[in-house]
Amino acid sequence: MARALSVEGVDSGYGEAQVLDDLSLHLDEGEIVCIIGPNGAGKSTVLKTVFGLLDPWAGQVHLGERDITGMAPEDLVREGVGYVPQVDNVFGSLSIEENLRMGGVAKGSGLEETIRELYDRFPILEEKRSAKARTLSGGQRQVLAFARALVMDPDVLLIDEPSAGLAPNIVDEVFEDVKTVNELGTAILMVEQNAREGLGISDRGYVLDQGTVAYEDAADELLDNPEVSRLYLGG
Repeated sequence: MARALSVEGVDSGYGEAQVLDDLSLHLDEGEIVCIIGPNGAGKSTVLKTVFGLLDPWAGQVHLGERDITGMAPEDLVREGVGYVPQVDNVFGSLSIEENLRMGGVAKGSGLEETIRELYDRFPILEEKRSAKARTLSGGQRQVLAFARALVMDPDVLLIDEPSAGLAPNIVDEVFEDVKTVNELGTAILMVEQNAREGLGISDRGYVLDQGTVAYEDAADELLDNPEVSRLYLGG
């Protein structure tokens, strides 16, 4: 299967504090890949480095065959990479429709059709299209964040902690929405603290520990691995 995204031998961090150490992972076209691990392992740093929010100290990042190492986020969006951060992922003072239009500000032609398609895929957004984003429930806000990232038709979507801060009864719905996004043709690299839920919808997974890959396997194999379960899944 063709590679959608490759991270090869990446070192990265904040200031002089190194977080990622010779990190390598990949995402194939059509996959959902989940990154799990303890707090402070570097999970979110992976996404920030891929998306150009942090410059890697060493190593390379490729989108398909193209070297995108250190490319600015606004350029990556045009190249086909979307990013849904854990917090501040929508504009609370803007309506749903305005949020979607902001997501497509660099799109040019086809924006109206794309927004119509997103309303078809996520009917709750059309139902509330005039509502301010700050009035949405946590789950609805996460759906809006996904849709806003999809306006630019990304080939790869980076999602940081989609279940963070959500009520338990909403988490399953949000993961179903992640699967819907994937079924629309977007490969997903996802960081998730809720490891069992995240791996449960994923094709493969990586366990990060101290900024490097401790385990890599098919998602169901990681869930069945007694050592992974004991160290990282709480059982």
